[in-house]
Amino acid sequence: MKYNYLIVGAGLYGAAFAQQAREAGKSVLVIDKRPQIAGNVYTRDVEGIHVHQYGAHIFHTNNKEVWDYVNRFATFNRFTNSPVANYHGELFSLPFNMYTFNKMWGAVTPEEAAAKIEEQKRQAGITNPRNLEEQAISLVGTDIYEKLIKGYTEKQWGRPCTELPAFIIKRLPVRLTFDNNYFNALYQGIPVGGYTRLVANMLEGIEVRLSCNYLEDRPYWDSLADRILFTGCIDAFFDYRYGHLEYRSLRFESALLEIPDFQGNAVVNYTERDIPFTRIIEHKHFEFGQQPCTVITHEYPEAFQPGKEPYYPVNDAKNTRLFQSYQQLAAAHPQVLFGGRLAQYTYADMDDTMAAALQLWKKEYQRILEH
Repeated sequence: MKYNYLIVGAGLYGAAFAQQAREAGKSVLVIDKRPQIAGNVYTRDVEGIHVHQYGAHIFHTNNKEVWDYVNRFATFNRFTNSPVANYHGELFSLPFNMYTFNKMWGAVTPEEAAAKIEEQKRQAGITNPRNLEEQAISLVGTDIYEKLIKGYTEKQWGRPCTELPAFIIKRLPVRLTFDNNYFNALYQGIPVGGYTRLVANMLEGIEVRLSCNYLEDRPYWDSLADRILFTGCIDAFFDYRYGHLEYRSLRFESALLEIPDFQGNAVVNYTERDIPFTRIIEHKHFEFGQQPCTVITHEYPEAFQPGKEPYYPVNDAKNTRLFQSYQQLAAAHPQVLFGGRLAQYTYADMDDTMAAALQLWKKEYQRILEH
């Protein structure tokens, strides 16, 4: 059988495009090199707890079209992301708000907090930030930078903040209110039953083949469909002709604990440099679990090497130029569509990923109508 579309990758992007194509009456085959669907939002069940296998994922959006779309396939709970920062045993609220400033300086009113931040910014005297450290201090002052930003960021990127470009922190949300919601989003939550169920519902009625590596047998897979959507790494698609795009990777270490609660919150960031992990995730709190046990995950940033999972693109000038070269190669393959965070070499929130997939299908459907 020849399919209208071969979708390479069963993550959110591939699943959304596949669902839309099937809904329009097209024949679709989805393949993924992993033994499971859902890409990096994959959740697995451990003692009734939905464990976020590849790190914490909280769905949040201001896009009503996207929110209405995902709610077709899952019911979302009321989870609100309110992470906590642990610095040498002191706990601070994230994002930076009045709870943070009260703990940091004893500030009680917004006026007091604003005055303290302005005082520290003025003392630093930075007018033209040359790197991430200077950019952060110019935005929030030295105390918050030293305790809550510096160590965490250096672990995340594997480089001193003085060597990181200022644009990584274009802005830091500072709230002079007691609002602990990390996101400024109209809609937010976790799909009840986990993300794997959400993606499975999106792929209902669509043929899916797992543990299939497109790049290892490209002529065979190409022969199965008229058009291809590729959601993998764009440099891998072109056999690294111009070299490897750089990423940061992550390593996760999970443990099942025979206690009902470990840290009382879904996400706690560890912001001091000497602790090798960046955060601990306690998965049951994403769905207000009442299980007698709990699952925690330590998240360790790592340098990316072939064979490791690519997570965060290193969007510096060198890699941006390299990606643009691959984009030019992609333009010479009109039968192949490139989409998703890896094919677009971007860091994308889930709602942006979904919106981009829905937009690509609209464009594709318009092409079909015109032909």
